Amino acid sequence: MSKLPAEAYAIIEGRHSDPFHYLGLHTEGGRSVVRAFLPDASNVEAIGEHGETAPLTRIHDAGLFAGPLPNGSTRYQLRARFGDNVVEFEDAYRFPPILSDFDLYLLGEGTHQRIYDTLGAHPITLDGVEGIGFVVLAPNARRVSVVGDFNFWDSRRHPMRVRGAGYWELFIPRARIGDRYKFDIVGRNGQHLPLKSDPLAFAAEMRPKTASIVFDERKVPHPQPVPDGINALRAPISIYEVHLGSWRRKGHNEWLTYREMAEQLPAYARDMGFTHVEFLPINEHPFDGSWGYQPTGLFAPTSRFGSPDDFAALVDACHREGLAVMLDWVPGHFPDDPHGLGHFDGTALYEHANPLQGRHLDWGTLIYNYGRTEVTNLLVSNALFWLDRYGIDGLRVDAVASMLYLDYSRPAGGWIPNKYGGRENIEAIAFLRRFNTEVFARFPQATTAAEESTAWPQVSRPVEYGGLGFGYKWNMGWMHDTLKYIGKDPIHRKYHHGDILFGLHYAFSENFILPLSHDEVVHGKRSILGRMPGDDWQRFANLRAYYSFMFGHPGKKLMFMGCEFAQQREWNHDQSLDWHLTAQPRHAGVQNLIRDLNRLYRALPALHELDCDQAGFEWVITDDASNNLFAWIRKGTAERSRCLVVINFSPNVHRNYRVRVPFAGKWHEVLNSDSAHYGGSNVGNIGEVRASEGASPELSLSIPPLAAIFLVPES
Repeated sequence: MSKLPAEAYAIIEGRHSDPFHYLGLHTEGGRSVVRAFLPDASNVEAIGEHGETAPLTRIHDAGLFAGPLPNGSTRYQLRARFGDNVVEFEDAYRFPPILSDFDLYLLGEGTHQRIYDTLGAHPITLDGVEGIGFVVLAPNARRVSVVGDFNFWDSRRHPMRVRGAGYWELFIPRARIGDRYKFDIVGRNGQHLPLKSDPLAFAAEMRPKTASIVFDERKVPHPQPVPDGINALRAPISIYEVHLGSWRRKGHNEWLTYREMAEQLPAYARDMGFTHVEFLPINEHPFDGSWGYQPTGLFAPTSRFGSPDDFAALVDACHREGLAVMLDWVPGHFPDDPHGLGHFDGTALYEHANPLQGRHLDWGTLIYNYGRTEVTNLLVSNALFWLDRYGIDGLRVDAVASMLYLDYSRPAGGWIPNKYGGRENIEAIAFLRRFNTEVFARFPQATTAAEESTAWPQVSRPVEYGGLGFGYKWNMGWMHDTLKYIGKDPIHRKYHHGDILFGLHYAFSENFILPLSHDEVVHGKRSILGRMPGDDWQRFANLRAYYSFMFGHPGKKLMFMGCEFAQQREWNHDQSLDWHLTAQPRHAGVQNLIRDLNRLYRALPALHELDCDQAGFEWVITDDASNNLFAWIRKGTAERSRCLVVINFSPNVHRNYRVRVPFAGKWHEVLNSDSAHYGGSNVGNIGEVRASEGASPELSLSIPPLAAIFLVPES
């Protein structure tokens, strides 16, 4: 064998960044030459356009072959012998590039809103040949190869070429939908990295396996849309938060599939009166105990419950029941599993290199580098992907506070200030503003919500006015204060009257959602019922009063699964909810109450139209701390659209209690949480009461113990 050029050895040794420069068809000395690197092949032929063949000479024992094309053909196939098998196939190195120059420009600029159309693995046809186009970002890699079912997981067979600012691409004719694959990467210093899953994979293997799966996400059936305005500030929004792995189970504690959930969950949520369902993160993730909050596959619905098509069927089933679908979305951090994004190309590509910026101390996860164009482009495009491909109606962004503050949960001296010396994460703020701007521009019917636990201003105000641009913000202060209050024995509540009053000082500073989420029923906090004081009767009465207080309070509503029927124990992600409890009268009573509260909330404009507007609320009684009693008026936009809400957080019955109202005449008691239908003692106002005439009309009410009553004026 004659001496080979350095390029040939770069191919053989797996360190060539542009194998197309050497492999495939080339014109040299006025003639066409084909080179192919086929390890383990004993002989190779080139097959011309009309079936004529020409042998290729082995020019290196590692499996490098070269020779002329027959009769000057410009298209060809290869025929190779591997042991006793002879295989004919298309040469991956004869095809044109996948990425256009415009794609590369947008990717480099960081403004490619649909990178999911370009990166990842896509079924495409090039030069009349079907196959899969693979594209991955690895700007600091020395070499990237695709390995998978189509090439015996042999990194020598399909090295990729690099283009633009580090985008590696290759069209593989033999690959097909359903093939498993990963990327084999050699870092800039020659280090061989663990096989990496595709950051843009649209499907993935079930844990503990970690391969990506070729899937044509463009063919996902698109769900029918939900009614217009379902996310609007003036719409009733009552969200049922669900962990798909533990809502219900079957058989021997097995998960329901997406399609089995589609047959049960939407109808149940609709029957209970909810307007939205919110799924804890459904992105692919390696650890069940993370509940999806440590994702490795941002673009892949988890395979635990079925295929991407199956997930789309669940979304469609929700939409057919009139339910909007929200997803928990996690752009704040990611796990450091070796197959994931961490140290992806041998460097800190997606995360900060400095652990003072790039690692969460609480969760042991890595933090995205929001100052890097490719990272924010990936995250924004991922948000748009779920709304575009799966018809998702909203995204709830997890742990926003951890993104906003550089010193979040860090000791003194354990963080790096911004360029002005402050603790604000300037790059993360810019990312969140861009995310919200893009979402509302492209999908104006959708919404976003922030889980933000601090007093950061204007979270749910428009970007153009200096806000972060979210549609809504979780009211974590309301949740903490009111759960602290309701957990105290009623005899002590008069000393904590302000825990209820305080939330109304800031209730309209944001577009708030009142959350009783999964975080409130785990890690030793007990269930919501488990926080209630007193004997069994008082515990259930307290719970009914508290839920009624929530639905009468300004703000949209969110309730975690199981809370609606007073789950006794803490939530366990490895088990089904305790559905057998619904056969017990007290639990069934709470379930009936939630159904009726949702119905009332949706039916009365006074309870939802001005949820986020100061004009929709007026205190009536704030100073009766000795009786643990509160009263207020909720208002709609119409003149007589009013609802009086009276809450008694004491176990005492109050007879002939005088309450000021805006209108004289008849008022109807439209809900009483002390009704026997809900498990109560049936103290109330027999359906209606008449307000006195005069300049200051008053109602004389019977107020039940540990209960709430809702009254509306006769129209």
